[in-house]
Amino acid sequence: MRLCYIDESGTPEIPGPTSHYVLVGLSIPADKWRRYFDDIEHVKRRYGLEDREIHVAWMMRRYPEETAIRSFGSMSFDDRRKAALEHRQASLSRLKAADSRKFRQQKKNLRKTDAYAHLTLDERRQLVRELAMLISGWGMVRMFAECVDKNHFVPEIAGKSVDEQALEQVVSRFERYLQNLGQDLGLLIHDNNQTVAKRHTNLMRSFLRKGTLWTDVRHVIETPMFVDSELTGMIQLADLCGYALRRYLENSESELFNLVFRRADRVGQTAVGVRHFTRPACECKICEAHRV
Repeated sequence: MRLCYIDESGTPEIPGPTSHYVLVGLSIPADKWRRYFDDIEHVKRRYGLEDREIHVAWMMRRYPEETAIRSFGSMSFDDRRKAALEHRQASLSRLKAADSRKFRQQKKNLRKTDAYAHLTLDERRQLVRELAMLISGWGMVRMFAECVDKNHFVPEIAGKSVDEQALEQVVSRFERYLQNLGQDLGLLIHDNNQTVAKRHTNLMRSFLRKGTLWTDVRHVIETPMFVDSELTGMIQLADLCGYALRRYLENSESELFNLVFRRADRVGQTAVGVRHFTRPACECKICEAHRV
């Protein structure tokens, strides 16, 4: 049995705030789950993040209190957290008195980063690198992804939305991988995004009955299981992969990309598991590896 953990990066809306939408499936053998879980927890524990969600996009931002608090980097984790939360509360109090709309937005943003308030930016970046290195070193992991450049996607021509195409592509590639393995079955485990859960469940039911545009679906079983990403480490690593792919395509950031792209499913030298839907002459590493 192969488990395939699915998460997204960017937004599927056109135009939306991101130029790309990336859907990633990170597949592991079910009998390796405990080992990989322990590896993830070992890294998180060293950074004081036991039982905390890793959300890379929020971790890689600069937090103003880190520079505002004197000697922040030399403090203990506990002292940093106390000082950071006090600074945040004072900032929110000032903002509440001045602008209630910005206060509500800032309060929401800070809630997303509270778990990491005791870490410096360099430490957060190092943590993310170490998790990417885990993925890179897990030889039995396979990555499947559809990276859609929304500047070149026309729903009326495709006959489907951005996220519907992405799911069909990821499911098709995972199914083909399972066919090549022979007898293995696969199960999709999806981040519990309420806005897409029903639509993706219905899509998967259609794939099970009729197949996708590219293949019959015989090895991927059931509709996706939707789980809370806060409680599921492998979903968090799928989030890391999606972030790494999108930041490479949008910002040419290659460090994380080079690590996780090693796990793209390949046939020979061709990276069949990951595709960049964009202009035909694209020379990015994904397109080059897909054309080999």
